[in-house]
Amino acid sequence: MDGNILRDETVARLRAEIEALGNPHVCLATVLVGDDKPSQIYVRNKHKKAEEAGMRSKHIGLAGAATQADVEDAVRTLAADPDVHGILVQLPLPDGLDAEAVLDLMPAAKDVDGLTEASMGRLMRGRDGHVPCTPKGVLRLLERYGIETSGKSAVVIGRSSLVGLPLAVLLARKGIDATVTLAHSRTKDLGEACRDADIIVGAVGIARLITAEHVKPGATVIDVGVSRTESGIVGDVDFETVQAIAGAITPMPGGTGPMTIACLLENTLEAARMLGAVAR
Repeated sequence: MDGNILRDETVARLRAEIEALGNPHVCLATVLVGDDKPSQIYVRNKHKKAEEAGMRSKHIGLAGAATQADVEDAVRTLAADPDVHGILVQLPLPDGLDAEAVLDLMPAAKDVDGLTEASMGRLMRGRDGHVPCTPKGVLRLLERYGIETSGKSAVVIGRSSLVGLPLAVLLARKGIDATVTLAHSRTKDLGEACRDADIIVGAVGIARLITAEHVKPGATVIDVGVSRTESGIVGDVDFETVQAIAGAITPMPGGTGPMTIACLLENTLEAARMLGAVAR
């Protein structure tokens, strides 16, 4: 399941939608604190794809020594700017900064990462709002590649508020209708929990945790975890061994990562609609 292909299809679709609307101003703003190289690359890629989709972008970069007040002031400025429709604060923030206090300043309509208390509450209640980008990207991959979810058993490994918890909720939602088990690093027998699953999602950040022994033949395996090793970036899935028996599998990199960006842009256009800047 190639996330790069689907990301490019999504970007092209969004550009066509924006052009059909007369190229209205749609703006994604990002906030990055510090000089972490991978985070800088992620943010640059987000802006590049936003431009390809026909959107504008704005960036606030703060030094690693930025204070809590500095970061909060940046978010307040973007929240009050009517020309900004979506705001993304690149996480994690440097040690000593309170990410929750920063996210609390973000209006729900501009929370295109879907991480605020209001957005998560709307997700749980099944109300309109921004779905977290990585879980939404997983669903888009399942849809694009024709993976059946209704009545299927799914195991999500990892319980973070960024991926695991919202994805478990989404997979169990009416209309998707999977039966979901939420596992984690302390699950007693992870292999037993996974072996009967039709869909396995690794989102715990432990390199090559999921092996062929965890996967039944024909299962769909989605890799969200990212670990940096001496040999490069690897995921939660031991790709080579699992690929031989899985019915469908995402690579790492090139699977869920590109779709996170695609769904961020989907959410940004929807944010502009929610704010009345773009017609529905």
